[in-house]
Amino acid sequence: MVEETPIVLKENSQFTIDVKSLVGILAMLLSVAGVYFTLTGQLNQLQLDVIRLQDSVALNEEFRIKWPRGELGALPDDAVQDLNISYLQSGQNKIQIEFDNHVQQHESQK
Repeated sequence: MVEETPIVLKENSQFTIDVKSLVGILAMLLSVAGVYFTLTGQLNQLQLDVIRLQDSVALNEEFRIKWPRGELGALPDDAVQDLNISYLQSGQNKIQIEFDNHVQQHESQK
């Protein structure tokens, strides 16, 4: 059997590698670095999106609670609609009173 001698590295040791292997190693390192920075950028973008969505949900929750209470104000269309409803209710009340009076007159004539 052939006895293997251990490799000893010293300050003046020489290391040889062909250019093709060196270029391959550099290409691999650049690829790994590119993938790392791409993933880091995507992760940061996703974290920013989550923060924006959380802020949007918080604002929506505040709106959902305060709008029905009237704490955020009312739209001009709401004021017009409220006036229209009030007008229709007063008209309906007048018709109801007139109908009740008419029914009472007919009942008293019987």
